[in-house]
Amino acid sequence: MITGILLMAHGTPSSMDEMPEYLRLVRGGRPPSDALVAQMRHNYEAIGGRSPLTEHTLAQAAALRERLGPEIPVAVGMRNWTPFIRDALQKLAAAGVTRVIGIPLAPQFSTLSVTKYFDAALEALPAGMRLDQVPAFHDHPLLLEAFAEKLRAACPEDPEDPEDDEEIVFTAHALPQRVIDSGDPYAAQVAATADGVAGLARLRPPYYRAFQSAGRTPEPWIGPDISELIIERMAQGARHFLIAPIGFVCDHTEILFDIDVQARATAESGGATLRRTDSLNTSPTFIAMLQDLVQKHL
Repeated sequence: MITGILLMAHGTPSSMDEMPEYLRLVRGGRPPSDALVAQMRHNYEAIGGRSPLTEHTLAQAAALRERLGPEIPVAVGMRNWTPFIRDALQKLAAAGVTRVIGIPLAPQFSTLSVTKYFDAALEALPAGMRLDQVPAFHDHPLLLEAFAEKLRAACPEDPEDPEDDEEIVFTAHALPQRVIDSGDPYAAQVAATADGVAGLARLRPPYYRAFQSAGRTPEPWIGPDISELIIERMAQGARHFLIAPIGFVCDHTEILFDIDVQARATAESGGATLRRTDSLNTSPTFIAMLQDLVQKHL
């Protein structure tokens, strides 16, 4: 039996021309409105015209491949754009792989995200190939340490200094409230990740949790929303914010636009400053965590 690794991510268009088709796939086949296409093009233009998600995911795969050695093929599959999950599985099959360890690059489990990755992989699984699922790694010690490294690097030399007035906000992607109400563990896992990172970084309470990048739907989404929290804290006198996105493992639109552009604009409109920790990307500690996940399933 030859084992291969499938790293899965959301996907992103490589050009503005691809935006309508990309959004159609994200929306489950429903065509996007002209207004939505225009809004997303505006967001991408604000970060240079494209998201680096694919490049970062491929770089993470290359770093993992280097650690595992040539005997274990590693492929990248995206749910909503190229390289698609089905194409990655075909590539692994062509290399003789009969058992795949599937790892969605989403630290916290949700039926609305992680389950969809596995559904896509199972639907496209070649005959005779087995899929072993890694559903979550939100509290893996190396993940917590990887985020803590970024936080320590961004914090003042003494994070317990009472004179430091920068408020630290951990963020993750929002989900519809109905999903959490149905028993989805996502919000609890986000809280566990934040608390674990805070402990390793020796943060002194209070620190905050917020959610970001809520979908454009009328139903309630879990909160507090990052911009709403910033406004609330500014009303209480806060003037400096450090955002630590612990629901994402690399730079992409939700980081570069939703935090660096939108959330920063909210803070600056109230006379406050906002910065964030660096993303994990190819952090050696994060890649070591991926290697550990693989080795535990070999």
